Amino acid sequence: MALESKLKRHTARVAVIGLGYVGLPQAMAMADAGFHVTGIDLDGERVASLRAGHSYVADVSPSRVRGAVRAGRFEARTDFAPLSAADVITICVPTPLSKTKDPDVSYIRAATAEVARALRHGQLVILESTTYPGTTEEMIKPALEATGLVAGRDFFLAFSPERIDPGNRRHTVHNTPKLVGGLTPRCTRLATTFYRQFVERVVPVSSSQTAEMAKLLENMFRSVNIALVNELAKMCDVLGIDVWEVIEAAATKPFGFMPFYPGPGLGGHCIPV
Repeated sequence: MALESKLKRHTARVAVIGLGYVGLPQAMAMADAGFHVTGIDLDGERVASLRAGHSYVADVSPSRVRGAVRAGRFEARTDFAPLSAADVITICVPTPLSKTKDPDVSYIRAATAEVARALRHGQLVILESTTYPGTTEEMIKPALEATGLVAGRDFFLAFSPERIDPGNRRHTVHNTPKLVGGLTPRCTRLATTFYRQFVERVVPVSSSQTAEMAKLLENMFRSVNIALVNELAKMCDVLGIDVWEVIEAAATKPFGFMPFYPGPGLGGHCIPV
């Protein structure tokens, strides 16, 4: 297959939609691997900063950006014209909560609409944004197939949840395992091949819904345990018990326990307050 060969030879052209704390580190990892990457973001200040060789993301050094730009492996744009020439398109846009605490997928819809306008035979489209199970198949697939092209035959579609931990220099794009779930086995295989070019371990799963739910489980696990330990801290305070000592004591158990520590609560781009 032409696309698979391009991926393995690192000659595929990649477009990354969204250059925030997820998209920019991913784009740099792809560029470091030798792919030609075009990053697309509607924020003109971000794009101007990247073109000048600067970085606004702590995990990406300015020297890394400058090196990729000078080598011709990375360019930043505010328009979507490069999508038509891309072999791979990744969508890394925000999915915040609305005022009513519902998932706001408007950014995903807008990005998908732009992809649909440029969609052609042989392209691989991957959603990375945190979202509810079924988004890839129930929202993105119909929007792209409205072009007359069929997922799994004419183009390829997969979900691979971002696992960026901003500021964590130990766990990076390169060494954090990557889940991949495609709409068809062929979609999964191509997406897996792509990520294996710059990620040490790629874990294919049976479907896009499985990958979507796995991401939510990761977030729910963290959310519930942070809330639990904060409630425990309140109880310990009333009882005059040192909660930190309690946690360290419990953590001596070598199985079945993972320590969490009291704090101000939780929040972030994909973990709601």
